[in-house]
Amino acid sequence: MSKQQVKSKGGRGARQRILNAAAELFYREGINATGVERLAAASSVSKRTLYQHFPSKTAVVEEYLRSIEHRVADSALSGSDADDQTPRERLLAVFEAPTTRGGPLRGCPFHNAAVEAAGAMPGVQEIVRASKRSFVDGLTELARQAGAADPQRLGNELGVLYEGAAALATSLDDSSPWRPARTAAETLIDQAVS
Repeated sequence: MSKQQVKSKGGRGARQRILNAAAELFYREGINATGVERLAAASSVSKRTLYQHFPSKTAVVEEYLRSIEHRVADSALSGSDADDQTPRERLLAVFEAPTTRGGPLRGCPFHNAAVEAAGAMPGVQEIVRASKRSFVDGLTELARQAGAADPQRLGNELGVLYEGAAALATSLDDSSPWRPARTAAETLIDQAVS
């Protein structure tokens, strides 16, 4: 959504504007660093309107994560060329370095939310756990389709490898960890399928 669209005022679309602003601010600046006043201002709503739509900031965080869950999972497991790729190619495509939008690498929004929630937001933690389980389940299904002898094991191994590459790339603000992660993924897949 463009900044012009976000700036439109009025009650119509306020909930979606709040979620759009949350998606941008929580990801770019962090959940804890984004206060309710900042979120309301970026959404062009009053704090009162924000609280009419969401009873708390935690509720905004939870809905933000739910609203991006399918988009994040689909982009990681499906990709734009999924229909033209074999299951093995789709598994390897998961390890392509993500493109940046000109800022620092921020990594997985679910991982970021888990770290920031740090036990203080149980609903957020459950959403993150469900998302991560779903991701590993998706890897496991692709591993089964690729012919892995033990798809559950390969799915779990690739999940750990993916999370490690994402965390290291984010910590270093450098996408180079994705290259050895992809090489390691290729080795794991070849061993599991042979």
